This record gives sequence, C-alpha cells and structure tokens, in this order.
Amino acid sequence: MIVFDLHCLDSGETFEAWFRSSADYEDQKAAGLVQCPFCDSSRVAKAPMAPRVPRKSSGAALAKIAAMQAEALKDSRWVGDRFAETARAMHSGEIAPEQVHGQATLAEARSLAEDGVPVAPLPLPVVPPGEVN
Repeated sequence: MIVFDLHCLDSGETFEAWFRSSADYEDQKAAGLVQCPFCDSSRVAKAPMAPRVPRKSSGAALAKIAAMQAEALKDSRWVGDRFAETARAMHSGEIAPEQVHGQATLAEARSLAEDGVPVAPLPLPVVPPGEVN
C-alpha cells in the first residue's frame, strides 16, 4: 500500500488517499475514480509531501557503537594529552608500538595525518581514567 497526499484543485482541500501502488493511483485517476471527499470533484492532483520514513531509535545504535568502542579500547592504554607525541614516537620507531588512545588538538591531528602517522578519531568521547564518577 502507498499513501498519497492529494490536493483538490476546486475546493483547495488536501486529503490522504491509499492505493495499492503508484500505477494503481494513475489508473484510478485516469478513470475519474479519484475524488475529493469534500466536494466530490475529480480534479485532484498529488500534493507535495515529505517522505514517510520510519523513525528508528538512535539510542540502540549509540549503545552498539559505545559497546564496540569499549571493546576496541579494552586493550588500549590511555596516554592523555601525550597522544600526538606517543603516536609520532611509535611511528618513527623510537618506542615499541602498542595500542594507545588519548587526546589531541586539531592542529596535532592534522600534523599527524600530514606526516602519515596512522591515527583515527573515536566516534564517541572517552572519559579519561580517574575522571569516571
């Protein structure tokens, strides 16, 4: 089934009508079977309408993303605001590579990306250890 908002060209009224398909609407309109319920005029046309998109709970999606991020970070070490320095040192071989996460300014993140250091932003904010209530 499909729902269209229709507009009567005579009365100016807008109303909903249900059809099996878009082609079914066109066939009924051509046969003069689509009429305004207010004035019985068959001079009707499709009215502009917003698409009917079902709402999905963003809470469930966010919970899944949070769980995935927590799983990815469980074996990662928090380096705080030393993230850019630590990532650069690992990339250059100064220190052993390991999974780390922390904070970087936008300028630091750009500089790391420009230098080819493989880093990626996390989708959700991370509460630093010791600041969890």
